[in-house]
Amino acid sequence: MLLALLLCYGGFTALCLSMDRHHADLLGRKPSAPRRRVMRFGGWLVLALSLWVAVSTTGWGLGLVEWFAVLMISALLLVLLLPYRPRLTLSLAALSLLASPVCAVLI
Repeated sequence: MLLALLLCYGGFTALCLSMDRHHADLLGRKPSAPRRRVMRFGGWLVLALSLWVAVSTTGWGLGLVEWFAVLMISALLLVLLLPYRPRLTLSLAALSLLASPVCAVLI
């Protein structure tokens, strides 16, 4: 479940960075059209990967429930951190995506 949480937070942050306003707030400039598409595609890809991780570890019945819980927790964390600690938002996203392979190996 930790791996799914890390991936969901990274995916939601990538989707957040694909929006002009959030990208400008966090990184200081608006994204180009190709960067926006890459961030959007990458965010959805990482969210799909987190679904696969959740379902493959516990099956469809419990995996979907865990995945929805992890989605809500990671989205809530992102929404609460974004207006007050934007740099922490980016740091946690980078840390979660770097820690995901380590967590995958340990599972």
